[in-house]
Amino acid sequence: MGSRCKLGLLLLLECLSSSAAAAASDSLSVGESLTGNRTLVSEGGKFELGFFSPAGDSSYYVGIWYKQIPVQTVIWVMNRDRPVSDPSSSELTLAPDGNLVLLLNQNQIWSSTIHARTSNGPVVAALLDSGNLVLRGRQPGNSSEVMWQSFEHPTDTLMPGGWVGLNKSSGAYQTLVSWRSAVDPSTGLYMDWVDPSGSGQYTFSWNGTTVYHRVGASSGQRFASVPEMGMSARYKYNSVNNDEEVSFSFEVVNPSTLSRMVMSPHGQLTMFDWSSESRQWLLHWATPTSPCDVYSVCGPFGLCDVAGSQYCRCLPAFDAASPGDWSGGCARKTSLHCSNGTSTDGFLPVENVKLPSSYFSAAGSSGDCASACLRNCSCTAYAYSGGCMVWGGDLRNIQQVTHGEAGSSTLFLRVAAADLTATGNHGGASTNERDVILVASSVSFLTILCLFVFVCWRRRGANTVRHDGSLLVFSHGYLARCTDNFSQKLGMGSFGSVYKGTLRDGVHTAVAVKRLEGSAQGEKQFRAEVRTLGTIHHVNLVRLRGFCATRRERLLVYDYMPNGSLASAMAGPSFGLLDWGTRFGIMAGVARGLAYLHEQCQERIVHCDVKPENILLDTAFRPKVADFGMAKLIGRDFSHALTTARGTVSEGQFVALLDERLAGDADVGELGRACSVACWCIQQSEAMRPTMGQVVQVLEGSLTVGAAPVPRHLEVFCAEDSRTAYPLT
Repeated sequence: MGSRCKLGLLLLLECLSSSAAAAASDSLSVGESLTGNRTLVSEGGKFELGFFSPAGDSSYYVGIWYKQIPVQTVIWVMNRDRPVSDPSSSELTLAPDGNLVLLLNQNQIWSSTIHARTSNGPVVAALLDSGNLVLRGRQPGNSSEVMWQSFEHPTDTLMPGGWVGLNKSSGAYQTLVSWRSAVDPSTGLYMDWVDPSGSGQYTFSWNGTTVYHRVGASSGQRFASVPEMGMSARYKYNSVNNDEEVSFSFEVVNPSTLSRMVMSPHGQLTMFDWSSESRQWLLHWATPTSPCDVYSVCGPFGLCDVAGSQYCRCLPAFDAASPGDWSGGCARKTSLHCSNGTSTDGFLPVENVKLPSSYFSAAGSSGDCASACLRNCSCTAYAYSGGCMVWGGDLRNIQQVTHGEAGSSTLFLRVAAADLTATGNHGGASTNERDVILVASSVSFLTILCLFVFVCWRRRGANTVRHDGSLLVFSHGYLARCTDNFSQKLGMGSFGSVYKGTLRDGVHTAVAVKRLEGSAQGEKQFRAEVRTLGTIHHVNLVRLRGFCATRRERLLVYDYMPNGSLASAMAGPSFGLLDWGTRFGIMAGVARGLAYLHEQCQERIVHCDVKPENILLDTAFRPKVADFGMAKLIGRDFSHALTTARGTVSEGQFVALLDERLAGDADVGELGRACSVACWCIQQSEAMRPTMGQVVQVLEGSLTVGAAPVPRHLEVFCAEDSRTAYPLT
């Protein structure tokens, strides 16, 4: 029995090792298949192919994702419009004719379409370290032939080495088409494509019909309307426009860089880099820069507001049709009542909006406009701005703007009588006077409703913590207990005091709670911080976890930084113990955080108050830029170029500027780069100062600059004896 047990054990181990080897294989031969949780892994371990369920339900797809990062990021989906319900009863196999075939209970779900073969040699399906799945056939002489590849059938993602456009010889036309939503990889509503007519324009369209964005022809390095594309030396963009093809592609300079270009479910073309430090994807650029510039991004009867915590919301008297998926827009709470030109409906005003396009013009006054809309059962809204405009059917692409902004108007939205006030004005106004009464009563009703909701919210209890987009909304009582009734004061911030607290979240997360003054400036800072930090994330920006807003209090909740501010660290004796590497890391980290604000956010953000007091340090002395109360938004066309002027400030003598407590122990190259770029940053001429992206490149060593000229406000020092030493302040 013992020998039999040993033999059985050996056979079992052999089977297990064979299974493990098969699971870790990068290829399939004819007759082999994948099923269940078996996968292919590329030779270098960068990518994995197998079954996955993005929503965690019974819809499974075959896809390719990054193998070595913790966030499953899918770059290609095989059966995006035909999911399978059970991976254990499904298989991906290489058929005898050389095609990859996906089967569910032996019924074909998907198949590759290979080109005509030039030989009858064996076929292999292989997953490459580029993320490309290829079918290769062996030819005489031991050469191979690529008969099909996933890079020629992209879904929503363009990878380095892939391309979009038209191959005129083969007739292959490749586009990127978005997922339906973040958890639904089926064919979405947004597509980007290279114009095959010869112009080379990169064009975006909705639902295959409506063009909403063009980025222009490429200069070879970037598109004219996306200046961020030229702000990094990490990529090479390639545009081809000749008799053989019209295409666009990109490469990474360093093969270890993980980058991907994605047509998002929200209609923006986005460029992401993986940050191993923060363990997340960082947005490098996006176009269109504002999600509200994407056609129908909030669906029918949705309202887009970039200032909101979530930029999509429903128009009055509408609810989200499918929460979490704005492609379906919003549905009426109450159906309209209209028959043979007779209606009991009315209108609600939606103020300060950019009106949707595709309206019909009508004659008459404002009252005539309302009456004409009510008599037409297909009319859904009207507006009067020097003339009558009426809309029928779904309303799309409505944007919320600020009062007085160019293009701001009032839209009168048709709603059912039940969604109006109980004043008896359920019909359509036929005169200006009735319009005014209806608007006033509607506003009064909405005001009372808001007060009612606010009171109910105040009475929900002191333990309330809820989500508002990416932020948490805390009750005042909850934060009072978390901070021991605001007893442990950390210091004074702008317009308020900061207290240490501990969230009651099961892991006792340490936080800093800023209690703002009840002044106009405090309210301004509160709004600026929530609007700015609530929508951005970067390893070198302080994280805003949430906020509390009551009738008398405004509180902001941040991650707690145990090493305090850079100002306090520099003033204390412990700063002298920090080595050069830590100090240089602080400099580079601050630069990266500011570069992200200036160049990588959807709306560029200028901090306006960068100083040591507003740079916080975590446990590892990593810097976090904080205090965005004075932050401003600037246009995307705001840019500067570093000049090539040369001068003679401190050139080559940077070691003399080193803190004597370091005893000369520093990387001279890093020190020189830091001092050089600092000299450029203090140039009196704004046009001569580098962008923060260029500052980062200089510090990292990927951009070389010459010595800076002496600014006029420092010439007095240079005129003195060059041997005189001036202390740094």
